[in-house]
Amino acid sequence: MRPYKLVTLLFLVSLLVIDYAYFMAGTSLWWIAGVLAVYVSLLVLGTIFIRWNFYIRSLNKSKNPKLVALTFDDGPAGQTSMILDILKAEGVEAAFFSIGKNAAAHPELVKRWDAEGHVVGNHSYDHGFNFDWKLSKNMAKELDQTNDTIRSLIGKMPKLFRPPYGVTNPNLAKAVKRTGMHSIGWSLRSFDTIAKDPKELLERILLKVQGGDIILLHDSVPVTKEILTGLIKGVRQKGYTFARVDKMLEIDAYA
Repeated sequence: MRPYKLVTLLFLVSLLVIDYAYFMAGTSLWWIAGVLAVYVSLLVLGTIFIRWNFYIRSLNKSKNPKLVALTFDDGPAGQTSMILDILKAEGVEAAFFSIGKNAAAHPELVKRWDAEGHVVGNHSYDHGFNFDWKLSKNMAKELDQTNDTIRSLIGKMPKLFRPPYGVTNPNLAKAVKRTGMHSIGWSLRSFDTIAKDPKELLERILLKVQGGDIILLHDSVPVTKEILTGLIKGVRQKGYTFARVDKMLEIDAYA
């Protein structure tokens, strides 16, 4: 049973208990407001924090204490080719979770991802702000459209999906199940999209990194390119080895 179902069950039981207490002992109905506030807060937080596995089981970290995986979202984008140059020079295989419309616009970069040993994942087709409000069938349609685009370019059907913004809900859980994909989260979020100081960003990531971490980065912002070589070297100095996320998690990247 997913946590949100258990929370909902406990909420309903709490309402019954409060109703009983009200009729039998005159307990204040303000308890209902309090329980409702807690319930709604948990639903919202469970939506935001993918690592809670609240609505859907996501793979957020490996149990292997010696490995670390780099993952990049939102490409192909303006920094992708330079990031690929760095990864090639350092001998690191990563995962790129592609927005479908970007893959269609930059097919040469999608092919390069595959040719250089990186895994190509699904990050929805439009990555729109309204994605999380869609019906499950419409979410599944976006996932299928992205998969079809990627397959047309590299001849492989992705099985790895990263939810846009890391937001999950019951409709997304149905869509992922419907498409037979793995939801991939992260254990270390870099916040590179809002970082201003490359040095501070690099130091923060290296301070937090641990074995088994899946690191979330973006190939759409210049600061990621600026810190990438230092990040790779720093992680290795800590004694960790880089592995592709599918290999680290021991799952199939493609159908």
